[in-house]
Amino acid sequence: MSAPQFNKIVVFGVGLIGGSFALALRKAEAVGEVVGFGRSAATLEQAQQLGIIGRIGSDVATEVCDADIVLLATPVGQMAELMARIAPHLGNHTLVTDGGSTKGDVVAAVRANMGDRVAQFVPAHPIAGAEKSGAAAAMADLYVGKKVVLTPLPENSAESVARIRRAWELCGAVVSELTAEQHDAVFAAVSHLPHLLSFALVHDLAQRDDRDLLLSFAASGFRDFTRIAASSPEMWRDICLANRDALLGELEKYTAELNLLSQALESRDAAKLETVFSEARKVRSNWRAE
Repeated sequence: MSAPQFNKIVVFGVGLIGGSFALALRKAEAVGEVVGFGRSAATLEQAQQLGIIGRIGSDVATEVCDADIVLLATPVGQMAELMARIAPHLGNHTLVTDGGSTKGDVVAAVRANMGDRVAQFVPAHPIAGAEKSGAAAAMADLYVGKKVVLTPLPENSAESVARIRRAWELCGAVVSELTAEQHDAVFAAVSHLPHLLSFALVHDLAQRDDRDLLLSFAASGFRDFTRIAASSPEMWRDICLANRDALLGELEKYTAELNLLSQALESRDAAKLETVFSEARKVRSNWRAE
């Protein structure tokens, strides 16, 4: 049997994103050893029992110095502190990547906290989230056929980008590249705004005196639209604040669209409503999620 492509990876955050990364590389027989760090001893022990990690890390400096890849799979708001902790101890061949849903803030944190190790950090965003979190949610096939976006830094060597690309491809992902700015603009529109709207609708209904009655009649339309409101509040708090400017711009556009529909309703403008609905239906019908 050939030697694994990566002798050792260290994962900070062994839940859905980090745990699935580790399981996928283990399934592909592409990694020799997986070491996990996290805030909860119980979660780390569960990850070890589930075969996600081989060992629970005890000393950051010792573990990252000889790692091939370090994955930061924590909420975005925790990454800067982790970067500052690991940077002084990284081996010269060690690459760091992340699973954050925003990239502008991650890049800024890299430049502020990684010192002379900036070139060793290759930012990434796996587009494969789910509502469930924690080690028990990790799946070896989570990334199969899913997109992963790399947002390389000017300092990254072609070889470093290729190694991180290869790691995600071994997980089954389809890897593409954008700039950090392009990434955040795109995902403000197609990911962050939908989550914000879903949370807002459920929160609105939750404040009403007749919410139990309303929810008792909610069916598939409500279920489909609000599915993502079951996502991690902590993670989405950080994402929304990290991508604040782009998200505010998208909210402004969406508010204008709602105002247009409100005016059409007030004036009983059936033609306008049908035009908007028809245009939306056409675009949605032609779109195919991968």
